[in-house]
Amino acid sequence: MHIIEILIQSVIIGALVGFAVGVGAARMFTAPKTQALGAFRTLGEMNAAEGDPASHFSFGLGFFFNAWASTVGAGAFTQDVTHRVLPNWAAAGLLVRYKDKKIIQNPKLMGLTAAVIGVVVVAFLNVTSSSIPESLQVTAVKVLVPAADQLINLVMPILFWLAAIDAGHRSGMFGTVFGGLSAMIMGNAVPGVVLGILVGKGVDEIGWTRTTKIILGAAIALFVLSGFFRGFDLTMLQQFGLGTPSWLTNLHGVFTVK
Repeated sequence: MHIIEILIQSVIIGALVGFAVGVGAARMFTAPKTQALGAFRTLGEMNAAEGDPASHFSFGLGFFFNAWASTVGAGAFTQDVTHRVLPNWAAAGLLVRYKDKKIIQNPKLMGLTAAVIGVVVVAFLNVTSSSIPESLQVTAVKVLVPAADQLINLVMPILFWLAAIDAGHRSGMFGTVFGGLSAMIMGNAVPGVVLGILVGKGVDEIGWTRTTKIILGAAIALFVLSGFFRGFDLTMLQQFGLGTPSWLTNLHGVFTVK
């Protein structure tokens, strides 16, 4: 009876969350005119898949393993379920059915598809998590977490980099440069490749306008600030044997919480 109760609750929660996430992801394509529950991170990652159902599915799959490990080990969902798994799998399902890249901008179809997927995903995560004995949870986490890490850190950057190259010369160039910087600074190339695709495709669509220049400037500022607060500049100077100026070290000390 305990499993049945969990299953019924999971079906209700999965349908509600999935519908909201699907509608929100579709609405993000028309922001700021119309907007719902969503995140620009989700929009950028879905754009990076370039309307390819396999890319959407594989991207969601990588984070699904991570979410599964967290659910089994800690008994809690991660944000990857709502931000990455449900919207990307809903997009993959619609693209396989309709063969039209614009279909993922349809709030009704995205909402209904994500609701169905949400029922399956949430029910699977909750039922498996509650069914696994506590003694096996540690073993499951030791298997799933490394697999998810390998998929996210090795496979996903390659897929997104290939998507950037396939999107055109400009997207490929920005994706390669930003992806390399992201890998060095953040440890994962995916955020940089996504930014590169957004900048490259933006320039392809509307040219070098004020908007695209602002996006490029914001991306550069993001890397500069991220590198600074992660101490990447100090590490790079030390590795090149150039030494670190005292004023730069003192500047980092101002922002370091002791």
